[in-house]
Amino acid sequence: IYLEDTSPLLGCYGNDLVQTPNIDSLARKGILFTHVFMPAPVCSPCRSSLITGMMATTLGVHNHHSSRTEASAIYLPDSVLTIPEIFNTQGYFTFNNGKDDYNFSYDREKLYDQAYLQHPLYGKKGDPIDLAILRDKAPFFGQIQLAGGKEIFSSSFGENNTHPVDRSVIQLPPYLPEHPAIIEEYANHLDAIQITDRKVGEIMKGLADHELLENTVIFFFSDHGMRLTRHKQFLYDGGLHVPLIVADFRSGQKLKPGTINDQLISGLDLGITALSLAGITPPGYMEGQDIFNTKIPPRTHVISTRDRCDFTIDRIRSVRSKDFKYIRNFMTDRPYSQLTYMDVDGVEFVKVMKALHAAQKLDSVQVKFFRKDRPAEELYDLDEDPFEIRNLASDPNYADVRTEMSAILDQWIQDSGDKGQFPENEEGLKLMLGIWGKNALNPEYDRIRRTYPDLEGSLWSLKSAGWVKPL
Repeated sequence: IYLEDTSPLLGCYGNDLVQTPNIDSLARKGILFTHVFMPAPVCSPCRSSLITGMMATTLGVHNHHSSRTEASAIYLPDSVLTIPEIFNTQGYFTFNNGKDDYNFSYDREKLYDQAYLQHPLYGKKGDPIDLAILRDKAPFFGQIQLAGGKEIFSSSFGENNTHPVDRSVIQLPPYLPEHPAIIEEYANHLDAIQITDRKVGEIMKGLADHELLENTVIFFFSDHGMRLTRHKQFLYDGGLHVPLIVADFRSGQKLKPGTINDQLISGLDLGITALSLAGITPPGYMEGQDIFNTKIPPRTHVISTRDRCDFTIDRIRSVRSKDFKYIRNFMTDRPYSQLTYMDVDGVEFVKVMKALHAAQKLDSVQVKFFRKDRPAEELYDLDEDPFEIRNLASDPNYADVRTEMSAILDQWIQDSGDKGQFPENEEGLKLMLGIWGKNALNPEYDRIRRTYPDLEGSLWSLKSAGWVKPL
């Protein structure tokens, strides 16, 4: 059960403002993981990583909405199979009820045994299958996508929001101002979680009614955190920290229910763990690890990356341990608050944040996000500073920690061949300039503008194109 844009603000994670009885029940029947962090804080690079078990930066599919045209297509090496392809080769029926959003070109029929639709910008998505047919399709490996935090975009959000959370008791993190629009955005996320909980209950009932639970393991998680300042698209915990529950309904289940696990988990580990639970040996090229394999040492850190998101070009890397977060900003001349799709779409909380900054109504913590440049390095003591506010990178008392985590990142860049260190190909940038036009302000677009003077904004209509069946 695969959510979008959802932070771990659930009842089973200690949030008493929301009612999530179905997810809480799943947690009681499974294992709840408290320290799960995704390889990227935006949909397509994260999903590209999870479906391959490899960092998107290793494969060169790290830029958001890559491979959406034939000219900009990026292909996986022939030796690399995706998680569903591996299940398929082992006789599993595979499906994905919802969006793929992978940044590589692929023949979907090799991944999933279902019809699908496609969109010129948002990629491919499975035409949902009815759970009832799975009784004749065992064994199966499936993904059921839920909107999660994106429930707020649904035309029926208000109608479905039957028990709105009490806005008056919401406590925002200190980097967000107590403004009605910000409180409403945060509250809407909690309301979306409650709507999602009901849909999780419907899925669980459907599986039970069709007698599909008896030999099934369920993974419940999100692709990244909620949309909000310093959350989605950034490498603070607000963008990377997600819920994860793994519930084993097999007879003679091997996973102890009702337990809480605080080991460090990367999103890369999910597919490898699913393969291992099915008795399938994961390929050696995958970069995750089986979270239930007690013969290998637990993770000491998780690497995460941020590169181009829509038209906004950036490069950020992070190393997170249990105790510290190290962030390296490669493009220090670009403010955290540089123009993004949310500015273009007129998202209310973004407008309010920028207006408050212009009116000098943000405090010393909140205003940091609007500084004109960025430090090359950030370091946070997560025990003392869980909101990642006090940058300790230049504090001599933490010099050894900074040196150690910086070395880990340097080694990872070298070992993985992090392709984010190289410029994006022209075709990928052309698509972004064609769609987003004058909003594509980064200097990387200057040459594209000169070379293709009629391109800017000419592809804007792709954003609102419809989903169609492939020819």
